[in-house]
Amino acid sequence: MFNLSERSLSRLEGVKPEMVNVVKEAIKLSKVDFGVICGMRTQEEQQALVDKGASQTLKSKHLTGDAVDLMAYIGSRATWELNVYDDIADAMKEASGIVGIPIRWGASWQIRDLRDWNGTMEDAMNAYVDLRRSEGRRPFIDGPHFELG
Repeated sequence: MFNLSERSLSRLEGVKPEMVNVVKEAIKLSKVDFGVICGMRTQEEQQALVDKGASQTLKSKHLTGDAVDLMAYIGSRATWELNVYDDIADAMKEASGIVGIPIRWGASWQIRDLRDWNGTMEDAMNAYVDLRRSEGRRPFIDGPHFELG
């Protein structure tokens, strides 16, 4: 079982209590260790992320305390490997069910409430990719991102 570090807890300051509760429950359920790398953001920080292509909107839910970005750790090493994030998403889905709060994941944008998905989060991500491709659009995969649904 994993725990959130003091640094992760401090990054949850200003985030809505519903989201904080889901993250705190998910860390207990997760097969993969993770930390919070971003909670609240200023408009200037968001603009910088849009400018460099790391975000597609100036209306980010980070601005209102409705979103978090999580970083996966394998041992003491941070990783961006997407397959690890669907494991974290599985824990966030389970936690959202326990806490009773709808959560949306940045790698399955078509699902507004993960609790409604009957399958793994890997399957949800693949369904999103297939949907976007069928529309002739490029998928925007943001595996570390979770927001209130």
